Amino acid sequence: MYNSTTRNLSVFWSYGNGPNSSLTYHIDLKKVLPQWVTVGFSASTGVYFERQVLESWEFSSSLDIDESNKKTRRKIGLIIGSTLLGCVLIAGAGVAFVLWRKHRGVIVDKNNLEIANLTSINEDLERGVGPRRFSYKDLALATSNFSYERKLGQGGFGAVYKGYLMDLDILVAVKKFSKGSKQGKKEYITEVKIISMLRHRNLVQLIGWSHDLGEFLLVYEFMPNRSLDYHLFGRRNQLAWTLRYKIAHGLASALLYLHEEWEQCVVHRDIKSSNVMLDSSFNAKLGDFGLARLMDHELGPQTTGLAGTLGYLAPEYISTGRASKESDVYSFGVVALEIATGRKSVDKQFDKGLVEWVWDLYENGELISAVDERMQMDFEAKQVECLMIVGLWCAYPDWNLRPSIRQANLVLSFEMDLPKLPMKMPVAIYHAPNNSSASSVEPLTTSSSINMGR
Repeated sequence: MYNSTTRNLSVFWSYGNGPNSSLTYHIDLKKVLPQWVTVGFSASTGVYFERQVLESWEFSSSLDIDESNKKTRRKIGLIIGSTLLGCVLIAGAGVAFVLWRKHRGVIVDKNNLEIANLTSINEDLERGVGPRRFSYKDLALATSNFSYERKLGQGGFGAVYKGYLMDLDILVAVKKFSKGSKQGKKEYITEVKIISMLRHRNLVQLIGWSHDLGEFLLVYEFMPNRSLDYHLFGRRNQLAWTLRYKIAHGLASALLYLHEEWEQCVVHRDIKSSNVMLDSSFNAKLGDFGLARLMDHELGPQTTGLAGTLGYLAPEYISTGRASKESDVYSFGVVALEIATGRKSVDKQFDKGLVEWVWDLYENGELISAVDERMQMDFEAKQVECLMIVGLWCAYPDWNLRPSIRQANLVLSFEMDLPKLPMKMPVAIYHAPNNSSASSVEPLTTSSSINMGR
């Protein structure tokens, strides 16, 4: 719109569902426009097909027009009005084009960031003495071209295959991410960067990686006894109680290392029985760090986006999307109860969830009746009580009253007294901790990644 009295040229536009915007420029169009002008679109889309649609236009003037010159002035008014409309349309199209280029630039920046991340992985890890880079050809050979017979399992973002590396003379597990999965690529970058820096007897060891030919693969030490859930919930020979307690204690040690003993706090975000691997001696090895986040020890948690598996997620994490050490401790508590009872965290055969069911038995003084019946009472009652109470303590609905993983570890080692829990299960608290000793240093995200099972 142009006001000849104030000599203001104004442009108004909106983009998508965003707010309306405007620009105003002081100019005397009589001094910059010729007597005759052409109205239309000019260079509004560059080399691309035009996408603008002219819905309507209107020309009006506040000038008094003499009847004798009405026809001539009408033409002039039409020309001026058309020129102004053309300016508005050109300016609007220009703004839209700039916004499109900016949006396109974001996509390019994301692609460049991924390339930079992959380059960083190559440079950082190849300088060290830890995990090594493999070619796709080497890993295809090791797994018989990722044959079905070598397949160990299928996850949300790919499959795991058994392989043999001839040059190292070792068996390995090769995780192959689904091709074209953006989330899988993101988890690959996260996992290889984080787990390659960690060293602990209760963490799965990363042997190498590969991202040749657009295929993303991770190579781990082979776990001959597979995962914890394979033994707890499958039709396998039942795990002896001594092994169960050893596994729970090993998992607590892994979490203690991640939360307090490494240079940064690592919040795993996906602790569950299917991510607890078992070596030849049934030692627990926590794996799958695709959802993990590095956090500072001193500060409070920040939003990371909801991710993980239903049945293991703390109530305040579900509500706020803010991961913390406390939400990891909750997940550990659920796994501890699974180990003791042999029951899944979420099971359609039961009306109540695992935590609520065990807490009801605790209220009635019947904790022992929750023990996995496949053990046929072959267990140490003191350890059973300890593991179940620690499980309830860690899965406490109010994050304020959960223990640190160090406290849980001390109780499991009988170096600290059992806590006194309320007889009735408390009401869940849906506010994330404000003063936890962890804070995300990764880019924040609002995405969700929830698994419905294992």
